[in-house]
Amino acid sequence: MTKVREFLMTALGMMPVMAVASGTMPKAEDKPVPAKRPNIIFIMCDDMGYGDLGCYGQQLIETPNLDRMAQQGMRFTQAYAGSPVSAPSRASFMTGQHAGHTHVRGNREYWHRALTQNAFGNNADYSIIGQEPYLMNHKIIPELMKEAGYATGMFGKWAGGYYNMQYPDTYLLDANGNSDTSKSAESSSASLPNRRGIDCYYGYICQFQAHTYYPNFLNRYDPEKYGDRHVVVDTLKQNILHKDVASGDKDYENREQYASDLIHQYALEWIDRQTEEKPFMGIFTYTLPHAELWQPNDSLVAKYTERFKGQDSPYGGNFGSWYYRNYARHAQFAAMVNRLDEQIGEIFDKLKEKGFDENTLVIFTSDNGPHEEGGADPSWFNRDGLLKGTKRSTHEGGIRVPFIAKGPGVPAGSVNDHQLAFYDVMPTLLDYAGLNGNVYSLKSSTEERRYDGISFCKTLTGNDDKQEKHEFLYWEFHETNMMALRMGDWKLVVKAGTPHLYDLSKDIHEDKDVAGEHPEVVAKMVDIIHHEHTDSPMFKVTLPAYER
Repeated sequence: MTKVREFLMTALGMMPVMAVASGTMPKAEDKPVPAKRPNIIFIMCDDMGYGDLGCYGQQLIETPNLDRMAQQGMRFTQAYAGSPVSAPSRASFMTGQHAGHTHVRGNREYWHRALTQNAFGNNADYSIIGQEPYLMNHKIIPELMKEAGYATGMFGKWAGGYYNMQYPDTYLLDANGNSDTSKSAESSSASLPNRRGIDCYYGYICQFQAHTYYPNFLNRYDPEKYGDRHVVVDTLKQNILHKDVASGDKDYENREQYASDLIHQYALEWIDRQTEEKPFMGIFTYTLPHAELWQPNDSLVAKYTERFKGQDSPYGGNFGSWYYRNYARHAQFAAMVNRLDEQIGEIFDKLKEKGFDENTLVIFTSDNGPHEEGGADPSWFNRDGLLKGTKRSTHEGGIRVPFIAKGPGVPAGSVNDHQLAFYDVMPTLLDYAGLNGNVYSLKSSTEERRYDGISFCKTLTGNDDKQEKHEFLYWEFHETNMMALRMGDWKLVVKAGTPHLYDLSKDIHEDKDVAGEHPEVVAKMVDIIHHEHTDSPMFKVTLPAYER
Protein backbone atom coordinates (compact mmCIF):
# COMPACT_ATOMS: atom_id res chain seq x y z
CA MET A 1 0.00 0.00 0.00
CA THR A 2 1.40 3.41 -0.94
CA LYS A 3 1.85 6.05 1.74
CA VAL A 4 -0.67 8.34 0.01
CA ARG A 5 -3.32 5.59 -0.14
CA GLU A 6 -2.61 4.59 3.47
CA PHE A 7 -3.00 8.20 4.58
CA LEU A 8 -6.26 8.58 2.68
CA MET A 9 -7.67 5.35 4.11
CA THR A 10 -6.78 6.55 7.59
CA ALA A 11 -8.58 9.83 6.85
CA LEU A 12 -11.65 7.86 5.77
CA GLY A 13 -11.69 5.98 9.08
CA MET A 14 -10.72 2.70 7.41
CA MET A 15 -7.49 2.17 9.35
CA PRO A 16 -6.48 2.61 13.02
CA VAL A 17 -5.86 6.23 13.91
CA MET A 18 -4.27 8.19 16.72
CA ALA A 19 -7.42 8.18 18.77
CA VAL A 20 -10.45 5.97 18.28
CA ALA A 21 -13.39 4.80 16.28
CA SER A 22 -16.86 4.23 17.72
CA GLY A 23 -17.07 2.17 20.84
CA THR A 24 -13.59 2.98 22.14
CA MET A 25 -13.94 6.73 22.51
CA PRO A 26 -11.96 8.14 25.46
CA LYS A 27 -14.26 9.55 28.11
CA ALA A 28 -14.37 13.25 28.82
CA GLU A 29 -15.18 13.33 32.55
CA ASP A 30 -12.24 15.69 33.10
CA LYS A 31 -13.82 18.27 30.78
CA PRO A 32 -17.61 18.13 31.07
CA VAL A 33 -20.04 20.36 29.21
CA PRO A 34 -20.29 23.40 31.49
CA ALA A 35 -23.41 24.09 33.55
CA LYS A 36 -23.41 27.57 32.07
CA ARG A 37 -24.93 27.45 28.61
CA PRO A 38 -22.16 27.16 26.03
CA ASN A 39 -21.74 29.45 23.07
CA ILE A 40 -21.98 27.77 19.67
CA ILE A 41 -20.41 28.63 16.33
CA PHE A 42 -21.41 26.46 13.39
CA ILE A 43 -19.23 27.04 10.32
CA MET A 44 -20.47 25.67 7.00
CA CYS A 45 -18.14 26.38 4.11
CA ASP A 46 -19.09 25.96 0.48
CA ASP A 47 -18.27 23.02 -1.81
CA MET A 48 -15.28 21.71 0.14
CA GLY A 49 -14.71 18.04 -0.62
CA TYR A 50 -14.05 15.39 2.00
CA GLY A 51 -10.40 15.26 1.00
CA ASP A 52 -9.64 19.00 0.84
CA LEU A 53 -8.08 19.29 4.33
CA GLY A 54 -4.78 17.94 5.55
CA CYS A 55 -6.49 16.06 8.38
CA TYR A 56 -8.64 14.28 5.78
CA GLY A 57 -5.80 13.35 3.47
CA GLN A 58 -5.05 16.45 1.38
CA GLN A 59 -1.33 16.82 0.68
CA LEU A 60 -1.14 19.76 -1.72
CA ILE A 61 -2.92 22.47 0.31
CA GLU A 62 -1.92 23.85 3.70
CA THR A 63 -4.69 23.85 6.35
CA PRO A 64 -2.85 24.14 9.69
CA ASN A 65 -5.69 25.72 11.67
CA LEU A 66 -8.32 23.14 10.75
CA ASP A 67 -5.78 20.36 11.23
CA ARG A 68 -5.09 21.76 14.71
CA MET A 69 -8.84 21.96 15.39
CA ALA A 70 -9.09 18.25 14.56
CA GLN A 71 -6.16 17.46 16.87
CA GLN A 72 -7.78 19.41 19.71
CA GLY A 73 -11.29 18.12 19.10
CA MET A 74 -13.20 15.38 17.29
CA ARG A 75 -12.93 14.54 13.61
CA PHE A 76 -15.86 12.62 12.14
CA THR A 77 -15.16 10.24 9.24
CA GLN A 78 -18.76 9.36 8.31
CA ALA A 79 -20.60 12.67 8.45
CA TYR A 80 -22.97 13.57 5.64
CA ALA A 81 -24.46 16.71 4.16
CA GLY A 82 -28.22 16.97 3.79
CA SER A 83 -28.01 17.05 0.00
CA PRO A 84 -25.35 17.03 -2.74
CA VAL A 85 -26.03 20.70 -3.53
CA SER A 86 -26.22 23.94 -1.59
CA ALA A 87 -29.75 25.19 -0.83
CA PRO A 88 -31.34 21.84 0.12
CA SER A 89 -28.32 20.84 2.17
CA ARG A 90 -28.61 24.07 4.16
CA ALA A 91 -32.35 23.48 4.46
CA SER A 92 -31.70 20.06 5.99
CA PHE A 93 -29.43 21.68 8.58
CA MET A 94 -31.87 24.50 9.30
CA THR A 95 -35.04 22.38 9.51
CA GLY A 96 -33.85 19.09 10.98
CA GLN A 97 -35.43 17.23 8.06
CA HIS A 98 -34.00 15.01 5.35
CA ALA A 99 -34.49 15.71 1.65
CA GLY A 100 -37.55 13.49 1.40
CA HIS A 101 -39.42 15.65 3.89
CA THR A 102 -38.01 19.16 3.88
CA HIS A 103 -39.70 21.75 1.67
CA VAL A 104 -36.54 23.06 -0.05
CA ARG A 105 -34.99 20.22 -2.07
CA GLY A 106 -33.18 22.11 -4.79
CA ASN A 107 -31.65 25.42 -5.85
CA ARG A 108 -34.90 27.01 -7.00
CA GLU A 109 -34.15 30.62 -7.95
CA TYR A 110 -36.25 33.80 -7.87
CA TRP A 111 -33.99 36.16 -9.82
CA HIS A 112 -34.91 35.15 -13.37
CA ARG A 113 -36.23 37.91 -15.66
CA ALA A 114 -35.79 40.56 -12.98
CA LEU A 115 -32.61 42.22 -14.26
CA THR A 116 -32.50 45.95 -13.59
CA GLN A 117 -30.15 48.05 -15.71
CA ASN A 118 -27.93 50.68 -14.04
CA ALA A 119 -28.99 49.45 -10.62
CA PHE A 120 -25.52 50.12 -9.20
CA GLY A 121 -23.74 52.85 -11.10
CA ASN A 122 -23.46 51.60 -14.65
CA ASN A 123 -23.93 47.99 -13.57
CA ALA A 124 -27.08 45.92 -13.94
CA ASP A 125 -28.26 43.63 -11.18
CA TYR A 126 -31.30 41.63 -10.17
CA SER A 127 -34.10 43.39 -8.29
CA ILE A 128 -35.37 40.05 -6.97
CA ILE A 129 -32.71 37.77 -5.49
CA GLY A 130 -32.83 34.48 -3.66
CA GLN A 131 -34.08 30.93 -3.46
CA GLU A 132 -37.20 28.99 -2.44
CA PRO A 133 -38.18 30.11 1.08
CA TYR A 134 -38.23 27.89 4.14
CA LEU A 135 -41.73 27.24 5.39
CA MET A 136 -42.77 29.74 8.04
CA ASN A 137 -44.83 27.16 9.93
CA HIS A 138 -41.77 24.96 10.56
CA LYS A 139 -39.25 26.40 13.02
CA ILE A 140 -35.58 26.53 12.07
CA ILE A 141 -32.47 26.40 14.26
CA PRO A 142 -31.93 30.16 14.85
CA GLU A 143 -35.56 30.59 15.91
CA LEU A 144 -35.21 27.81 18.48
CA MET A 145 -31.93 29.17 19.83
CA LYS A 146 -33.30 32.70 20.05
CA GLU A 147 -36.35 31.43 21.95
CA ALA A 148 -33.94 29.74 24.35
CA GLY A 149 -32.26 33.06 25.13
CA TYR A 150 -29.34 32.97 22.71
CA ALA A 151 -28.06 35.95 20.75
CA THR A 152 -28.01 34.84 17.12
CA GLY A 153 -25.87 35.95 14.19
CA MET A 154 -25.50 34.63 10.67
CA PHE A 155 -22.82 35.60 8.18
CA GLY A 156 -22.53 34.34 4.61
CA LYS A 157 -25.15 32.64 2.45
CA TRP A 158 -28.81 32.72 3.47
CA ALA A 159 -30.34 30.66 0.60
CA GLY A 160 -33.68 30.21 2.43
CA GLY A 161 -35.81 32.92 0.86
CA TYR A 162 -35.82 35.79 -1.64
CA TYR A 163 -35.41 39.55 -1.30
CA ASN A 164 -37.12 42.15 -3.48
CA MET A 165 -35.22 45.44 -3.48
CA GLN A 166 -38.36 47.36 -4.42
CA TYR A 167 -40.37 45.76 -1.59
CA PRO A 168 -37.84 45.06 1.18
CA ASP A 169 -40.39 45.15 4.01
CA THR A 170 -43.48 43.70 2.31
CA TYR A 171 -44.27 40.05 3.05
CA LEU A 172 -47.29 38.46 1.40
CA LEU A 173 -48.39 35.12 2.86
CA ASP A 174 -50.49 32.24 1.57
CA ALA A 175 -53.37 30.59 3.42
CA ASN A 176 -50.94 28.46 5.46
CA GLY A 177 -48.91 31.45 6.64
CA ASN A 178 -45.98 30.74 4.33
CA SER A 179 -44.45 33.06 1.72
CA ASP A 180 -46.74 33.51 -1.25
CA THR A 181 -44.15 32.82 -3.94
CA SER A 182 -46.60 33.70 -6.71
CA LYS A 183 -46.27 37.30 -5.51
CA SER A 184 -42.46 37.50 -5.58
CA ALA A 185 -42.65 40.49 -7.95
CA GLU A 186 -44.69 42.35 -5.33
CA SER A 187 -42.95 41.42 -2.09
CA SER A 188 -39.99 39.84 -0.37
CA SER A 189 -40.44 36.39 1.10
CA ALA A 190 -41.26 36.25 4.80
CA SER A 191 -38.40 33.78 5.22
CA LEU A 192 -35.58 36.29 5.58
CA PRO A 193 -33.08 36.58 8.47
CA ASN A 194 -34.95 39.43 10.21
CA ARG A 195 -38.07 37.22 10.49
CA ARG A 196 -36.39 33.87 11.21
CA GLY A 197 -34.68 34.35 14.54
CA ILE A 198 -31.51 36.12 13.39
CA ASP A 199 -30.41 39.16 15.44
CA CYS A 200 -27.63 40.17 13.06
CA TYR A 201 -26.98 39.15 9.45
CA TYR A 202 -24.45 40.07 6.79
CA GLY A 203 -23.85 38.30 3.50
CA TYR A 204 -25.58 37.05 0.37
CA ILE A 205 -29.33 36.52 0.57
CA CYS A 206 -29.02 34.90 -2.86
CA GLN A 207 -26.58 32.05 -3.38
CA PHE A 208 -26.41 32.74 -7.14
CA GLN A 209 -24.98 36.17 -6.40
CA ALA A 210 -22.40 34.42 -4.24
CA HIS A 211 -20.90 33.10 -7.49
CA THR A 212 -18.94 36.35 -7.59
CA TYR A 213 -16.61 37.44 -4.81
CA TYR A 214 -16.69 41.07 -5.94
CA PRO A 215 -20.45 41.82 -6.10
CA ASN A 216 -22.23 45.13 -6.40
CA PHE A 217 -23.69 44.73 -2.94
CA LEU A 218 -24.22 42.48 0.05
CA ASN A 219 -27.27 42.28 2.33
CA ARG A 220 -27.42 43.34 5.96
CA TYR A 221 -29.75 43.18 8.94
CA ASP A 222 -28.19 44.79 12.00
CA PRO A 223 -30.67 46.69 14.20
CA GLU A 224 -28.17 46.99 17.07
CA LYS A 225 -25.50 48.83 15.08
CA TYR A 226 -27.44 50.48 12.25
CA GLY A 227 -31.04 50.52 13.42
CA ASP A 228 -32.13 48.27 10.52
CA ARG A 229 -35.83 47.40 10.60
CA HIS A 230 -35.54 44.87 7.79
CA VAL A 231 -32.93 43.42 5.46
CA VAL A 232 -31.20 46.21 3.54
CA VAL A 233 -28.76 46.54 0.64
CA ASP A 234 -25.18 47.41 1.56
CA THR A 235 -23.75 48.83 -1.67
CA LEU A 236 -20.05 48.15 -2.18
CA LYS A 237 -19.16 51.61 -3.39
CA GLN A 238 -15.66 50.92 -4.68
CA ASN A 239 -16.78 47.84 -6.60
CA ILE A 240 -19.53 49.59 -8.54
CA LEU A 241 -17.03 52.07 -10.00
CA HIS A 242 -15.89 49.18 -12.20
CA LYS A 243 -17.52 46.74 -14.61
CA ASP A 244 -19.37 43.78 -13.14
CA VAL A 245 -18.38 40.15 -13.68
CA ALA A 246 -21.21 39.48 -16.13
CA SER A 247 -19.70 41.98 -18.58
CA GLY A 248 -16.56 39.90 -18.99
CA ASP A 249 -14.68 43.20 -19.07
CA LYS A 250 -11.14 43.15 -17.63
CA ASP A 251 -12.07 46.29 -15.66
CA TYR A 252 -13.73 43.87 -13.21
CA GLU A 253 -10.25 43.11 -11.90
CA ASN A 254 -10.08 46.64 -10.46
CA ARG A 255 -12.76 45.85 -7.90
CA GLU A 256 -11.23 45.69 -4.42
CA GLN A 257 -14.07 44.92 -1.99
CA TYR A 258 -13.69 41.16 -1.55
CA ALA A 259 -16.91 39.72 -0.13
CA SER A 260 -15.28 36.81 1.69
CA ASP A 261 -13.15 39.20 3.75
CA LEU A 262 -16.06 41.59 4.35
CA ILE A 263 -18.31 38.81 5.64
CA HIS A 264 -15.57 37.33 7.79
CA GLN A 265 -14.66 40.68 9.34
CA TYR A 266 -18.33 41.36 10.10
CA ALA A 267 -18.57 37.98 11.84
CA LEU A 268 -15.50 38.75 13.97
CA GLU A 269 -16.91 42.17 14.88
CA TRP A 270 -20.17 40.48 15.93
CA ILE A 271 -18.25 38.13 18.24
CA ASP A 272 -16.59 41.25 19.66
CA ARG A 273 -20.02 42.59 20.64
CA GLN A 274 -20.96 39.50 22.64
CA THR A 275 -20.71 39.40 26.44
CA GLU A 276 -20.62 36.79 29.18
CA GLU A 277 -24.15 37.77 30.23
CA LYS A 278 -25.85 36.04 27.30
CA PRO A 279 -24.89 32.91 25.33
CA PHE A 280 -24.59 33.29 21.57
CA MET A 281 -24.93 31.17 18.48
CA GLY A 282 -23.18 32.13 15.27
CA ILE A 283 -23.98 30.45 11.95
CA PHE A 284 -21.06 31.22 9.64
CA THR A 285 -22.00 30.09 6.12
CA TYR A 286 -18.80 31.19 4.45
CA THR A 287 -18.59 31.03 0.64
CA LEU A 288 -15.01 29.78 0.24
CA PRO A 289 -13.90 27.70 -1.64
CA HIS A 290 -16.86 27.86 -4.06
CA ALA A 291 -16.22 29.22 -7.54
CA GLU A 292 -15.51 31.83 -8.86
CA LEU A 293 -11.82 31.10 -8.53
CA TRP A 294 -10.84 34.73 -8.13
CA GLN A 295 -9.48 36.55 -5.09
CA PRO A 296 -6.96 39.15 -3.94
CA ASN A 297 -3.65 38.64 -5.71
CA ASP A 298 -1.66 38.29 -2.51
CA SER A 299 1.02 36.06 -1.01
CA LEU A 300 -1.32 33.06 -0.81
CA VAL A 301 -1.95 33.12 -4.55
CA ALA A 302 1.75 33.72 -5.20
CA LYS A 303 2.72 30.75 -3.02
CA TYR A 304 0.58 28.25 -4.90
CA THR A 305 1.31 29.78 -8.30
CA GLU A 306 4.98 29.07 -7.65
CA ARG A 307 4.27 25.66 -6.12
CA PHE A 308 2.23 24.47 -9.11
CA LYS A 309 4.34 26.13 -11.82
CA GLY A 310 4.32 24.05 -14.97
CA GLN A 311 1.36 21.98 -13.71
CA ASP A 312 -1.39 24.61 -13.77
CA SER A 313 -3.68 25.91 -16.50
CA PRO A 314 -5.98 28.92 -17.07
CA TYR A 315 -9.77 29.02 -17.09
CA GLY A 316 -11.59 31.15 -19.64
CA GLY A 317 -14.56 32.17 -17.51
CA ASN A 318 -18.32 31.63 -17.58
CA PHE A 319 -19.69 35.13 -17.35
CA GLY A 320 -23.35 34.11 -17.53
CA SER A 321 -22.81 32.14 -14.33
CA TRP A 322 -20.74 34.99 -12.86
CA TYR A 323 -17.51 32.97 -12.83
CA TYR A 324 -14.60 35.19 -13.80
CA ARG A 325 -11.63 33.93 -15.79
CA ASN A 326 -8.42 33.07 -14.01
CA TYR A 327 -4.87 32.41 -15.00
CA ALA A 328 -3.93 29.50 -12.72
CA ARG A 329 -6.98 27.58 -11.60
CA HIS A 330 -5.22 25.09 -9.31
CA ALA A 331 -3.32 27.87 -7.54
CA GLN A 332 -6.52 29.89 -7.15
CA PHE A 333 -8.42 26.98 -5.63
CA ALA A 334 -5.62 26.01 -3.24
CA ALA A 335 -5.23 29.62 -2.10
CA MET A 336 -8.97 29.81 -1.40
CA VAL A 337 -8.86 26.74 0.86
CA ASN A 338 -5.75 28.10 2.60
CA ARG A 339 -7.46 31.50 2.97
CA LEU A 340 -10.50 29.86 4.56
CA ASP A 341 -8.20 28.03 6.96
CA GLU A 342 -6.63 31.35 7.99
CA GLN A 343 -10.11 32.75 8.65
CA ILE A 344 -10.86 29.77 10.91
CA GLY A 345 -7.68 30.53 12.82
CA GLU A 346 -8.78 34.14 13.27
CA ILE A 347 -12.14 32.98 14.67
CA PHE A 348 -10.36 30.93 17.32
CA ASP A 349 -8.04 33.87 18.05
CA LYS A 350 -11.04 36.16 18.54
CA LEU A 351 -12.75 33.68 20.87
CA LYS A 352 -9.58 33.48 22.96
CA GLU A 353 -9.15 37.26 22.97
CA LYS A 354 -12.71 37.64 24.30
CA GLY A 355 -12.33 34.86 26.87
CA PHE A 356 -14.95 32.69 25.15
CA ASP A 357 -12.63 29.87 24.06
CA GLU A 358 -13.27 27.66 27.11
CA ASN A 359 -17.05 27.86 26.76
CA THR A 360 -17.65 27.74 23.00
CA LEU A 361 -18.41 24.75 20.80
CA VAL A 362 -17.11 25.26 17.26
CA ILE A 363 -18.21 22.93 14.46
CA PHE A 364 -16.75 23.06 10.97
CA THR A 365 -18.21 21.35 7.91
CA SER A 366 -19.06 21.78 4.20
CA ASP A 367 -22.46 21.97 2.52
CA ASN A 368 -21.71 19.20 -0.02
CA GLY A 369 -18.94 17.54 -1.97
CA PRO A 370 -16.37 19.15 -4.28
CA HIS A 371 -17.42 21.27 -7.25
CA GLU A 372 -16.21 21.43 -10.83
CA GLU A 373 -17.56 24.91 -11.61
CA GLY A 374 -15.44 27.91 -12.47
CA GLY A 375 -12.44 25.87 -13.55
CA ALA A 376 -12.10 23.73 -10.42
CA ASP A 377 -10.64 20.26 -10.91
CA PRO A 378 -11.31 17.92 -7.96
CA SER A 379 -9.43 15.03 -9.54
CA TRP A 380 -6.20 17.04 -9.73
CA PHE A 381 -6.18 17.49 -5.96
CA ASN A 382 -7.51 13.99 -5.33
CA ARG A 383 -10.18 15.93 -3.45
CA ASP A 384 -12.61 13.07 -3.06
CA GLY A 385 -10.01 10.91 -1.34
CA LEU A 386 -11.17 7.41 -2.15
CA LEU A 387 -14.76 8.52 -2.72
CA LYS A 388 -16.78 8.38 -5.94
CA GLY A 389 -18.74 11.35 -7.24
CA THR A 390 -18.75 15.11 -6.75
CA LYS A 391 -21.32 17.81 -6.04
CA ARG A 392 -24.83 16.89 -7.35
CA SER A 393 -24.18 13.16 -6.93
CA THR A 394 -25.58 10.97 -4.17
CA HIS A 395 -22.50 8.77 -4.36
CA GLU A 396 -20.24 9.21 -1.33
CA GLY A 397 -18.13 11.97 -2.88
CA GLY A 398 -21.15 14.23 -3.30
CA ILE A 399 -22.48 13.94 0.24
CA ARG A 400 -19.77 12.75 2.66
CA VAL A 401 -18.17 15.90 4.07
CA PRO A 402 -15.51 17.00 6.56
CA PHE A 403 -16.99 17.51 10.02
CA ILE A 404 -14.86 18.66 12.96
CA ALA A 405 -15.98 19.73 16.44
CA LYS A 406 -14.01 21.37 19.23
CA GLY A 407 -15.37 22.61 22.53
CA PRO A 408 -16.22 21.85 26.16
CA GLY A 409 -16.75 18.14 26.71
CA VAL A 410 -15.46 17.13 23.27
CA PRO A 411 -12.57 14.65 23.69
CA ALA A 412 -9.38 16.05 22.22
CA GLY A 413 -7.58 14.14 19.50
CA SER A 414 -10.53 11.85 18.82
CA VAL A 415 -11.69 10.35 15.53
CA ASN A 416 -15.20 8.97 15.28
CA ASP A 417 -17.06 6.90 12.69
CA HIS A 418 -20.58 7.66 13.95
CA GLN A 419 -22.91 8.01 10.97
CA LEU A 420 -24.65 11.39 11.04
CA ALA A 421 -26.31 13.80 8.63
CA PHE A 422 -27.08 17.51 8.74
CA TYR A 423 -30.61 16.89 9.98
CA ASP A 424 -29.07 15.53 13.20
CA VAL A 425 -27.52 18.90 14.03
CA MET A 426 -30.74 20.54 15.29
CA PRO A 427 -31.42 18.12 18.18
CA THR A 428 -27.68 17.83 18.89
CA LEU A 429 -27.14 21.55 19.40
CA LEU A 430 -30.28 21.82 21.51
CA ASP A 431 -29.07 18.95 23.72
CA TYR A 432 -25.59 20.41 23.94
CA ALA A 433 -27.08 23.75 25.02
CA GLY A 434 -28.94 22.03 27.85
CA LEU A 435 -32.30 22.13 26.08
CA ASN A 436 -34.50 19.20 25.04
CA GLY A 437 -33.40 18.07 21.61
CA ASN A 438 -35.87 15.17 21.61
CA VAL A 439 -38.73 17.59 20.99
CA TYR A 440 -37.21 18.38 17.59
CA SER A 441 -35.97 14.91 16.68
CA LEU A 442 -37.09 11.71 15.01
CA LYS A 443 -38.36 10.57 18.41
CA SER A 444 -41.08 13.24 18.38
CA SER A 445 -41.77 13.27 14.64
CA THR A 446 -45.37 13.08 13.38
CA GLU A 447 -46.98 13.43 9.95
CA GLU A 448 -47.90 17.02 10.81
CA ARG A 449 -44.60 17.85 12.54
CA ARG A 450 -41.76 16.02 10.85
CA TYR A 451 -38.21 15.77 12.16
CA ASP A 452 -35.65 13.22 11.04
CA GLY A 453 -32.63 13.83 13.26
CA ILE A 454 -31.15 11.94 16.18
CA SER A 455 -28.99 13.92 18.58
CA PHE A 456 -25.37 12.78 18.55
CA CYS A 457 -24.57 14.82 21.65
CA LYS A 458 -23.48 11.70 23.55
CA THR A 459 -20.95 10.84 20.85
CA LEU A 460 -19.85 14.47 20.73
CA THR A 461 -19.10 14.45 24.45
CA GLY A 462 -17.28 11.11 24.56
CA ASN A 463 -20.11 8.77 25.50
CA ASP A 464 -20.33 6.73 22.33
CA ASP A 465 -21.44 3.60 24.18
CA LYS A 466 -24.71 5.38 25.05
CA GLN A 467 -25.28 6.90 21.61
CA GLU A 468 -28.47 6.09 19.70
CA LYS A 469 -27.82 5.35 16.04
CA HIS A 470 -29.78 5.73 12.83
CA GLU A 471 -31.31 2.71 11.14
CA PHE A 472 -30.67 4.54 7.86
CA LEU A 473 -29.72 7.89 6.30
CA TYR A 474 -31.63 9.29 3.32
CA TRP A 475 -30.99 11.63 0.33
CA GLU A 476 -32.66 12.64 -2.92
CA PHE A 477 -31.82 15.25 -5.53
CA HIS A 478 -34.07 16.14 -8.43
CA GLU A 479 -31.56 17.78 -10.83
CA THR A 480 -29.62 14.57 -11.36
CA ASN A 481 -32.66 12.36 -10.57
CA MET A 482 -30.72 10.51 -7.90
CA MET A 483 -31.62 9.10 -4.50
CA ALA A 484 -29.57 7.29 -1.88
CA LEU A 485 -30.03 5.37 1.34
CA ARG A 486 -27.34 4.21 3.72
CA MET A 487 -28.22 1.37 6.09
CA GLY A 488 -25.23 0.26 8.11
CA ASP A 489 -22.57 -0.55 5.54
CA TRP A 490 -25.12 -0.98 2.76
CA LYS A 491 -25.48 1.94 0.36
CA LEU A 492 -28.29 2.06 -2.18
CA VAL A 493 -27.89 4.63 -4.97
CA VAL A 494 -30.94 5.12 -7.19
CA LYS A 495 -30.37 6.64 -10.63
CA ALA A 496 -33.52 7.53 -12.63
CA GLY A 497 -35.41 4.85 -10.72
CA THR A 498 -32.80 2.08 -11.03
CA PRO A 499 -31.30 0.89 -7.72
CA HIS A 500 -27.60 0.05 -7.35
CA LEU A 501 -26.32 -1.58 -4.15
CA TYR A 502 -22.83 -1.25 -2.67
CA ASP A 503 -21.15 -2.69 0.41
CA LEU A 504 -19.14 0.25 1.77
CA SER A 505 -17.18 -2.00 4.13
CA LYS A 506 -15.54 -3.60 1.07
CA ASP A 507 -16.16 -1.05 -1.66
CA ILE A 508 -15.82 2.51 -0.42
CA HIS A 509 -15.57 3.78 -4.02
CA GLU A 510 -18.92 2.22 -4.96
CA ASP A 511 -17.56 0.36 -7.96
CA LYS A 512 -19.22 -3.05 -7.64
CA ASP A 513 -23.01 -3.11 -7.85
CA VAL A 514 -24.13 -6.15 -5.83
CA ALA A 515 -27.88 -5.55 -6.14
CA GLY A 516 -28.32 -8.82 -8.01
CA GLU A 517 -26.60 -10.76 -5.23
CA HIS A 518 -28.71 -9.30 -2.41
CA PRO A 519 -32.29 -8.82 -3.63
CA GLU A 520 -33.64 -9.00 -0.09
CA VAL A 521 -31.45 -6.06 0.98
CA VAL A 522 -32.51 -4.05 -2.06
CA ALA A 523 -36.18 -4.81 -1.37
CA LYS A 524 -35.89 -3.63 2.22
CA MET A 525 -34.06 -0.43 1.28
CA VAL A 526 -36.44 0.36 -1.57
CA ASP A 527 -39.34 -0.08 0.83
CA ILE A 528 -37.72 2.45 3.21
CA ILE A 529 -37.28 4.93 0.35
CA HIS A 530 -40.96 4.71 -0.55
CA HIS A 531 -41.90 5.23 3.09
CA GLU A 532 -39.56 8.20 3.58
CA HIS A 533 -40.23 10.10 0.34
CA THR A 534 -43.06 12.62 0.25
CA ASP A 535 -44.00 14.02 -3.14
CA SER A 536 -42.92 17.55 -4.01
CA PRO A 537 -44.47 19.32 -7.01
CA MET A 538 -41.31 21.43 -7.41
CA PHE A 539 -38.60 18.80 -6.91
CA LYS A 540 -39.52 15.52 -8.59
CA VAL A 541 -37.46 12.32 -8.58
CA THR A 542 -38.07 8.86 -10.01
CA LEU A 543 -38.63 6.35 -7.24
CA PRO A 544 -37.41 2.76 -7.65
CA ALA A 545 -40.11 0.23 -8.46
CA TYR A 546 -41.09 -2.26 -5.80
CA GLU A 547 -43.81 -4.77 -4.99
CA ARG A 548 -45.87 -4.23 -1.86
